[in-house]
Amino acid sequence: MRSRILLNPMENKKKEGRYQRIYLQLEQLLQKTDDPIARMASVCAVLHHKMDHYFWTGFYLYRDDKLIVGPYQGPVACQELERNRGVCWASVNSGEPQLVADVHAFPGHIACDSRSSSEITIPVLDREHVIRAILDVDSDRPGAFSDVDRIALERIAGLVYA
Repeated sequence: MRSRILLNPMENKKKEGRYQRIYLQLEQLLQKTDDPIARMASVCAVLHHKMDHYFWTGFYLYRDDKLIVGPYQGPVACQELERNRGVCWASVNSGEPQLVADVHAFPGHIACDSRSSSEITIPVLDREHVIRAILDVDSDRPGAFSDVDRIALERIAGLVYA
């Protein structure tokens, strides 16, 4: 389920500029280690504290056909996501990002925190293009994410296994 939210052009430009600065910061920061978990932790910390529309920012690790919580910032997370339910599993099963303007209307949504209103998920691929994790960002605002977020987060997720 993908929803397209159109922000005004000025808001999009502001977001694009901020994401570009974050990408450059992470690109340098992540050169210090090739450990994907350490890289995920840094990505979470930077994104969560620099993007004001983020409520929960984290990774779910895809291991042994399970989605297990990895590094994150925000309220307490679900430890393991029920198989084939929710937005993260939709990303795993489709291999595609998911933009959800209203998580409460998403079939099978897993509510780790009832304050979440919208969500974006990005598959994180290793060098062989195998899904290893899902970058999951929630907002307490409905319709908080757009294609601007998707494009930037796909690029940032690409740094984890670079």
